[in-house]
Amino acid sequence: MLSDKNAAESSTPLADFIVPPDPERVEEPIVPLAQLPKMTETTALPPIATPTATPTATGTGTATPTTANGNTAVARSRSSDEDGIFSVLYSVGKKVAIVGSIYLVGYMGWSVAWLITPVILSVARDQLAKTSAKKRDIAKASALASEKDVILARIDELPAWVYFPDVERAEWLNKILKQVWPNANHFARSLVKETIEPNVALALSQYKMHGFRFDRIILGTIPPRIGGVKIYDKNVDRNEIIMDLDLFYASDCDINFYLGGMKGGIKDFQIHGWVRVVMKPLIRSMPLVGGLQIFFLNNPNIDFNLVGVIDFMDMPGLSDLLRRIIVEQIGNVMVLPNKLPISLSEEVSAVALKMPEPEGLLRIHVVEAKNLMKKDISVLGKGKSDPYAIINVGAQEFRTQIIDNNVNPKWDYWCEAVVEVSQRAILVLRLFDWDRTSDDESLGRASIDISSVIKKGVLDTWLTLEDAKHGDLHVRLQWYKLTADPNDLQQILLETQLLRVTTMSSAVLSVFIDSARHLKQARSNSKPDPYLVCSVNKQKKQTAMILRDDSPVWEQGFTFLVNNPDNECLNIKIYDQKTGNDIGQYTYTLSTLLKQFNMEVIQQPFQLQKSGPESKLYMSLSLRILKAGEIVKESESLEQGAALQRSTSSEVPVLSSQLSKDDQAKSKRLSAESPISEEEAVKSAPLIPASASLEKPISEVVSSVLTHRMPETTSTAGEHGLGRIQLSITYSAQRQKLDVTIHKIMNIPLRDPSSIPDPYVKLYLLPGRSKESKRKTSIIKDNCNPVYDASFEYLISIAELRHTALEVTVCTQKGFLSSGSPIIGMLKLPLDDSEITTPAGLKSWFDLQPELKHE
Repeated sequence: MLSDKNAAESSTPLADFIVPPDPERVEEPIVPLAQLPKMTETTALPPIATPTATPTATGTGTATPTTANGNTAVARSRSSDEDGIFSVLYSVGKKVAIVGSIYLVGYMGWSVAWLITPVILSVARDQLAKTSAKKRDIAKASALASEKDVILARIDELPAWVYFPDVERAEWLNKILKQVWPNANHFARSLVKETIEPNVALALSQYKMHGFRFDRIILGTIPPRIGGVKIYDKNVDRNEIIMDLDLFYASDCDINFYLGGMKGGIKDFQIHGWVRVVMKPLIRSMPLVGGLQIFFLNNPNIDFNLVGVIDFMDMPGLSDLLRRIIVEQIGNVMVLPNKLPISLSEEVSAVALKMPEPEGLLRIHVVEAKNLMKKDISVLGKGKSDPYAIINVGAQEFRTQIIDNNVNPKWDYWCEAVVEVSQRAILVLRLFDWDRTSDDESLGRASIDISSVIKKGVLDTWLTLEDAKHGDLHVRLQWYKLTADPNDLQQILLETQLLRVTTMSSAVLSVFIDSARHLKQARSNSKPDPYLVCSVNKQKKQTAMILRDDSPVWEQGFTFLVNNPDNECLNIKIYDQKTGNDIGQYTYTLSTLLKQFNMEVIQQPFQLQKSGPESKLYMSLSLRILKAGEIVKESESLEQGAALQRSTSSEVPVLSSQLSKDDQAKSKRLSAESPISEEEAVKSAPLIPASASLEKPISEVVSSVLTHRMPETTSTAGEHGLGRIQLSITYSAQRQKLDVTIHKIMNIPLRDPSSIPDPYVKLYLLPGRSKESKRKTSIIKDNCNPVYDASFEYLISIAELRHTALEVTVCTQKGFLSSGSPIIGMLKLPLDDSEITTPAGLKSWFDLQPELKHE
């Protein structure tokens, strides 16, 4: 029993702890512990206040409540009250801030975008971070797990050997990589410091961001994983071994760098793609292989996370710059046509491993697209898009112009890509909607296996866009192989002239810059820091910079596209990086390379100009001429395109089956005052033999056809007395382009001497008369014989051309005749005339007709 003294000393009244006995309570027998029911994980226990035994002055243990427990309970109740107060204040403050910001925006007259934009960016950043973190965690787990666990966990992303029967498993190789991976850090550090770091710094300096350098490079403990290996045993040179590796690298790397005064880092670096390893040449001494060439066949998938002070860039729109530059520089090192050469034997020269060896050239014509998605938002809802296309062949990237506010754009864009290796090479086309204030949105993508183009020679097709709700892309591709025969040059030059695209090439130049010797000093008592820049036309390539060396060794190869080797040069300049001074230069005329054996110069010394008396440059050159591959005739349109491409080896006669139709067309446009009759006009069209076309320029051949057919002036006002118009119409099947040139109008009738017309010409394609087909000349004031010489282009297939007509309307800004109609005269020309598709095209005078009603 408790004493009064103990009760007085207690901080809590005893009445709170003493429970009076219940007279109706029935005492239950004590149950042994073993017979109690077992406790499960889901069993909930009620909170129990257990009194503790407190020793008294007499030494007996007495059950009293613990004072600390009471204090804790009071503290918890106070803290919960405080948390409740703070939560209420936070909620009130948050609502006040929201209402206040809205009031401030309305009071200041700001746009709602000031509120919406930060919210959207914040949400987008959080979602992007969560998505990226999830992908990286999955990738790490896949890299660390066994192949069996990976297969069972992710059936949709199986290794390459599951899908491709010719790809073998490589678990033995993964075990070797795991063993040697700790020793690979030194090689990776030197590769990043010597190759990637200076290129990234140079690229960032163009955006006024200087001082980039890597500080710490640790690859981590997770090695790359090989999903499969493919060994090539057919169509392979016996002096080399080729294998492809399905590489997947999800690292736990720790890479730090500095950008100006800011410190940043790269974490969770990941890369996935097909890597080709070429072992060449095979030698008779150990290690039996002279060297390695390592490169990605196509752009790999690269992802990484930015940390540190630079983390503020890791949000939509701001991190793109740094990410794009790093990805580009990796591509410049290891994505075709760039290769990472590794020498394994001193018996093999650097030229054998590092000299570019292109397989061919792919000529790309991005014609048009149709039915693209509408991404822009207008006042009335969905607007149109501002599409452009990006073309990738390995590390080579090309970009078309932007077509504003059009979901059926016509680019007519031409480019050429050098193909080092055609096996597994892919042409990737991506379409985007250009936005002025935000990131460009994707409109879809398409891809083509380059080997399929090589088999057909020419591929003209519509591609259905992937990753898009709808849309199609029209492209035309042609493959050119490379020859060492200088006699093939005239053929490709003539074909290029027929295309009427000035940027097209006729040859490919491979340059290998080996070294320089005894360069002059750019500074007193100090050796230069030299780097070399070589250029052909507007193409420029630059070597790495070598610190403090007057005899630098670069051993770098480059490839240039040459328009015409007969009149182009390779220009070489060597600069000192510290001073920027020119310490040596050399100019090599490419026409001399045509006279060399096999059109090659291997490891020859060249005396540098504006340098020391003993300054020399050692380099190798190789020139190859383009030659069109064999064309597989699969359709009539391809046959016609091929016939035009081979027009130099055939004649262009006037078919007898077409005379009646052509005579009818000519009778409408030839007047009685023409210097020759209609029959003579047909007979005067001479045949164009191959010998004549090879010996004469295209302009002379065309002019010889037109000299006696088309007078430059006319003295009549035509059949209807409304005047006559001179037009030139030409269609190129290769480019699928219709060219219309409005030269002049003569003898417009002057009804009112006080109101001389202000004529202009409008063009439409029929049927349809769509706004996209409208073309218009400038307005010439007060003139009845205006001269325009204005050219217009239409992108149209040869199949559509046969069912299309050209509507020509001559108008004036002033009212014509008493009716006040602005139309002076019209003309409707069917475009199925065979003369339009000839290289010379159709050029003639046409009588203007009275105004016609639109169908």
